[in-house]
Amino acid sequence: MKKLTLIAVIMFSSLMILKAGDDKFTIGNKMSFKSEILDEERSIIVYTPQTYYLGKHDYPVMYLLDGAAHFHHVSGIVQFLSGHGSIPEMIVVAVENVDRTRDFSPSHVDKWPTTGGAEKFIHFLREELMPFVNNNFRTQPYELLVGHSFGGTFATYALINDPDLFKAYIAISPYLMYDDAFMVQQAKKKLPKSFNNDVNFYMTVGNEPDYFETLAEFQKVINERSPKGLELTYLKMENENHGTTPHMSIYNGLESIYSGWRLPKDAFSKGLVAVDDHYKLLSKKYGYTIETPEYTINALGYYLMNNENVDKAIAVFKENVDRFPKSANVYDSLGEAYENNNEFKKAEKNYKIAVDYARKIYHPNLSIYEDNLKRMQDKLAVK
Repeated sequence: MKKLTLIAVIMFSSLMILKAGDDKFTIGNKMSFKSEILDEERSIIVYTPQTYYLGKHDYPVMYLLDGAAHFHHVSGIVQFLSGHGSIPEMIVVAVENVDRTRDFSPSHVDKWPTTGGAEKFIHFLREELMPFVNNNFRTQPYELLVGHSFGGTFATYALINDPDLFKAYIAISPYLMYDDAFMVQQAKKKLPKSFNNDVNFYMTVGNEPDYFETLAEFQKVINERSPKGLELTYLKMENENHGTTPHMSIYNGLESIYSGWRLPKDAFSKGLVAVDDHYKLLSKKYGYTIETPEYTINALGYYLMNNENVDKAIAVFKENVDRFPKSANVYDSLGEAYENNNEFKKAEKNYKIAVDYARKIYHPNLSIYEDNLKRMQDKLAVK
């Protein structure tokens, strides 16, 4: 692996409040480094989930092309869908452009002098950027690639030329007409007969008639060759145009790639073992260890408490504390369960821990935790 020289790193906890004059939220870490392969400085913006700094778990990674243009709305999609249990929490690495025409084009076309750099760019991803991310963040061996337009062309190039590099792709309005449908011809010649890992290729197009014929031909090639382990989804979004396809494509694409991720409706009634079993099945499906999320265990605890199983709720909240010992929220929830069980000293103890942790990171729910602690201290003072 070629060594990357870190030029500048600004590290902020994602989605935490920063006290610097006015209160501010930051949703990403910006990093710049020198790429030896591309012989230039490259910049990325990294989103990490809220839970990243509260535990020791590893996360899948989305590599987002045209990163500066799409980072804000895509990190929001990931936060929203993962927060509702539809997809896993994940790290988003938004790759900013230097020369997208060069980097994303699979062949040289004379009228565009810099074209033909896709091979070098994929070497950059595989040999420099991805090892850099894996060395500096807690990652799982499950990577997604997202590209729009020419970025979608590159996603197609990656699928065919380095089929084991990514486990899932979202190719949005991919410009496969480029160079006389070069990538369609490459698919006919080079598409693997089988993939070592199950791979999802989610492809969309808006109301863009110029794209339809080439994308239909590409779909036909995939269907006819039917490589083992590759699942293709192709969706026409007739109400969208080339500029608006990315947002809904990424939203729907993530839900498609992670179909079956949500807990079954009866899981909570069967208890924590059943919930853990669901994530074990997902681990088998996606090929890496998937831990039951903190928010899922917390929701189970409140389900039990609302159904008047306070003792079982306490046991579940205690298990959440054991699994996520740095999370302020798990202590606050355990404190609430103890309060409901009239164990006020235990409630006060856990509310205080929640406040202490929340103050360290300027947690957005700090005032709620402080109110809970004060209420319990007032109750104990009366006694």
